[in-house]
Amino acid sequence: MKTLKMAAVGAAMFATATVANAGQTFDAVKEKGFVQCGVSTGLAGFSNPDSQGKWTGLDVDMCRAVAAAMFGDASAFKVTPLTPVQRFTALQSGEIDVLTRNTTQTLTRDTTLGLTGAGVNFYDGQGIMVKKDLGVKSAKELNGAAVCVQPGTTTELNLADYFRSQNMEFQPVVVEKLDETVRAFTSGRCDAFTTDKSQLASVRTTLPNPSNYVILPETLSKEPLGPMVRQGDQEWFNLVRWSLFAMIEAEEYGITSKNVTDMLTSNDPNVQRILGVTPGMGKNLGVSDQWAFHIVEQVGNYGESFERNVGKDSPLGLDRGINATWRDGGLMYGWPIR
Repeated sequence: MKTLKMAAVGAAMFATATVANAGQTFDAVKEKGFVQCGVSTGLAGFSNPDSQGKWTGLDVDMCRAVAAAMFGDASAFKVTPLTPVQRFTALQSGEIDVLTRNTTQTLTRDTTLGLTGAGVNFYDGQGIMVKKDLGVKSAKELNGAAVCVQPGTTTELNLADYFRSQNMEFQPVVVEKLDETVRAFTSGRCDAFTTDKSQLASVRTTLPNPSNYVILPETLSKEPLGPMVRQGDQEWFNLVRWSLFAMIEAEEYGITSKNVTDMLTSNDPNVQRILGVTPGMGKNLGVSDQWAFHIVEQVGNYGESFERNVGKDSPLGLDRGINATWRDGGLMYGWPIR
């Protein structure tokens, strides 16, 4: 009986501690008045500063969406540029509130770092880029090649797995910062450069003669990229996750930054719940019922963000592919806001 009582007391203390910690990040962000987001050190289309220092990109839009949901102001954010090696420590230590930096969600990262993924805002896969004059048409022709790769990434692990599975050898050229990795590749220190295919496409647009570089057809891995937060703060996790879902749901229901005000008069119950015409959804998240309205009005729906940053309206010109909505044969499927 004593053991049972002690177990009950322990469980109660654990529950109390959990509740006390539940809103730690949420409350801290609310108090300071802005969201601190971890982003890349510069990746066109995802998180990249312009000549005036203004950050834009798909991942920056994720950060802006959280700020819009929290404060009704998509500009209420600051960024911390991070390398792959720095990113998890920055989130664990509290230096940033959310990691909105092209980061792959994996079992190990989700269970051993004290962090957790809050959704996927870009489905990707690892590829390899070479100079056209190398004369290589397939990754299977790279036996013995020197390959540039960044440390602290799934890319590094996938590269080793791929070459091992093909009974091939390679020489890794490990460089931490992306810009230095690219310089190593273009200067000839390595025969090939590997990272996510979206990053390869992004990097290629920045090179003096993009047509001189070829992205090989093989996809080496699955790379579901998305925001991450610290474990143990359910309220903050919910807000980040549902900010992403709101963008996806808005696209599905045809709500855009241009028509969002007109859609307030829609008779569709789903649209009414998304935009806060029907009250209650915001209260569940600890924010205004107009939280999703603010996201769409100031940031846009997922499709708008995709096309503007990495799609047909951007220098990258990527197809939607598997990042289309589920109705269009893609994997983007927002949970119902109800």
